[in-house]
Amino acid sequence: MAGSTFGRYFQVTTWGESHGRALGCVVDGVPAGIRLSEEDIQVMMDRRKPGQSRFTTKRREKDEIQILSGIFEGKTTGTPISLMVRNADQHSGDYGNIAHTFRPGHADWGFFAKYGFRDYRGGGRSSGRETIGRVAAGAIAEKILEQLGISVCAYTKAIGPVVCQTFDAAEIGANMLYMPDHEAAERAEAYLADCMDALDSSGGLIECRIKGMPAGVGEPVFDKLDASLARAICSIGAVKGFEIGDGFAVTQSRGSTNNDVFVMENQKIVKETNHAGGILGGLSDGDEIIFRAAVKPTPSIARRQKTVSESGEETDVEITGRHDPVIVPRAVVVVESMAAMTLVDLLFANMTARMDRIADFYRDN
Repeated sequence: MAGSTFGRYFQVTTWGESHGRALGCVVDGVPAGIRLSEEDIQVMMDRRKPGQSRFTTKRREKDEIQILSGIFEGKTTGTPISLMVRNADQHSGDYGNIAHTFRPGHADWGFFAKYGFRDYRGGGRSSGRETIGRVAAGAIAEKILEQLGISVCAYTKAIGPVVCQTFDAAEIGANMLYMPDHEAAERAEAYLADCMDALDSSGGLIECRIKGMPAGVGEPVFDKLDASLARAICSIGAVKGFEIGDGFAVTQSRGSTNNDVFVMENQKIVKETNHAGGILGGLSDGDEIIFRAAVKPTPSIARRQKTVSESGEETDVEITGRHDPVIVPRAVVVVESMAAMTLVDLLFANMTARMDRIADFYRDN
């Protein structure tokens, strides 16, 4: 399938289907000498696996990662790293009633129109389970960023009408919704309970903060840092919107207030404000990068809905099986992973931007 490979210098190819034997990815372009173990990656995998709370699908998968290649004596070798997670709890029979009908809100019709047939068991490649490969690769990207002093932190900013009003980093991992605001998390849980009682689902907002990014990273035309982040984040199936810095609020602003003025601080160029979200002209400006992703409500709901069959007959469909009433909490780590992969790819590209630095590298070696 075309379109399953991401990146140029840090290149990731994902593979597998929701109800196939396994899913995984191949990561190429990882420098040699990075300490990496299955335990390092499993920490990230556990953040997206199903069955974590009453607000996630009851599908029981351990999502245990296996490293098949690219590691020797606990370090990366510089060769492709192949990663795999086996499926263990597929209930393909749950999808028998929609084998020949198109689920509202899903990619069923688009796949059928494109290929002439489709894998109706959980959506195949369009399933949220496809993100396993992204998260595994993201764990490697974060190991690289860690050595460069760069951190990526994603969290739930809002669920439905409930929006976080405070930010406490320690609170993110302390509640099942990954919200940095304890009071908001409690209200969001109550809201989701109401959605579940109504056989419905909810959307939400994921925010991501990137600290330690040096200035000047990104390509100034088609591969701008913000454009690359938008492409990466919008490639996540449930994401329907992206904004950086003040985002769409800039439409109500003026240049005199939206411009971030530069000042000197400790002999460094800094900005007094950060309306730009850490990126100017497609290049990082050294400030904290802040962006948000809008996530749609889970399309698989238990309510009866109108639809059309493959033969063109209007009918009704009632979706059974195990589904998340909200996608947002499990998508947080996916957003974080795609951001990390984007940063590493552009950081690697930036290494060839200046001849003096290339000359310094080869003189030292």
